[in-house]
Amino acid sequence: MITRRHVLATTLLLATAFAVPAYAEDKPAEIRIGTQKGGFFPAVRQRQTLENAFKPLGIEIRWIDFQFGPPLLEAINVGSVDFGYVGDSPPIFAQAGGAKIRYVAAVKSDGNTQAIIVPKDSPIHALADLKGKRVAFGKGSSAHNLLVAALEKGGLSWSDITPAPLAPADATAAFVKGSVDAWSIWDPYLALAELKENARVLVFDKDVHKPNAYYIANTDFVEKYPSLVAKLNTTFASEGVWADSHHEEVSKAQAEATGVDIEAIRRFVNRSNYRVVPLDAEVIKSQQAVADRFAKLGLIPKPVNVFDIVWKWTPGS
Repeated sequence: MITRRHVLATTLLLATAFAVPAYAEDKPAEIRIGTQKGGFFPAVRQRQTLENAFKPLGIEIRWIDFQFGPPLLEAINVGSVDFGYVGDSPPIFAQAGGAKIRYVAAVKSDGNTQAIIVPKDSPIHALADLKGKRVAFGKGSSAHNLLVAALEKGGLSWSDITPAPLAPADATAAFVKGSVDAWSIWDPYLALAELKENARVLVFDKDVHKPNAYYIANTDFVEKYPSLVAKLNTTFASEGVWADSHHEEVSKAQAEATGVDIEAIRRFVNRSNYRVVPLDAEVIKSQQAVADRFAKLGLIPKPVNVFDIVWKWTPGS
């Protein structure tokens, strides 16, 4: 015989089984953020904004430092980092290598924070003068793309120079010692070279192509936690709006977080913008041009379709 007590007990059991609190089963214990000295992640880290945003969900934020984009993306690919910020080239190389990454947001750069530089007394005054010269750059980095685009604009081919693929720390030493003739590099290393070595800018990014930067996440992370990716984007977008009107605060936080000379930090912060936006048709077209350029030169093993790994973010969702 089914009694009222049986009905109430069954109802309570079912309610307990299916009433799962928000994020109770669908959240990680922590989100691992890859950061570099460029961008403004170090300032966001210093301000504890992400920590405050995710603490109510019971999620910790862990920051992991990288020298530049390619190793950061490899960490995202293997799942040891969930989310990070890089320039235009690293995702192209990563996608061509089958990496498990997704574009989740973009920053439309003004093209002032990356350049090809030469020593102040160098005889190199035009892009064509790079012919036969040894040029440093980070392999697979946004500076790699800048160098390729600059050579095209100067009427040179990749074979016209002696490429010197070096990580920023090694390239800094090579530039100071004079063992390279030019260096394609981004801030804050660019600003440091200008201030400490009196380096002369041959061309900025904006002089040869339209650069963008990207927020990248691990594919599995995006598929499993889309609401968290949206929250990350929204939080960084809010910080970007703040940063655009608080350059001095960003500079101080950045300098304290990274240990980089504050005058160099001020220089690159003042020529940066931080507005985080979805990848629109213009951004995807620009990034596809980068991919096609690398494929044409045989710098990646196969052509890629950028759109294939774009995750659609709708702000406010």
